[in-house]
Amino acid sequence: MWSYEKRLQYPVKISQCNPRLAQVIMSQFGGPDGELAASMRYLSQRYSTKNKIVAAVLTDIGTEELAH
Repeated sequence: MWSYEKRLQYPVKISQCNPRLAQVIMSQFGGPDGELAASMRYLSQRYSTKNKIVAAVLTDIGTEELAH
């Protein structure tokens, strides 16, 4: 389904630590309103719906959220 290649799109050069920015980035990924939480909500709602078309759409959206 996905092809994973471990390389960056642009070179990254970190000159100094910024814990505050790191906290913001982590909250966007793993916080209550982050990508991971959103994908888990879509995937869990997929199992409670009776409509197969809606379940398929929720599965697609949930896996897409996990992809980025």
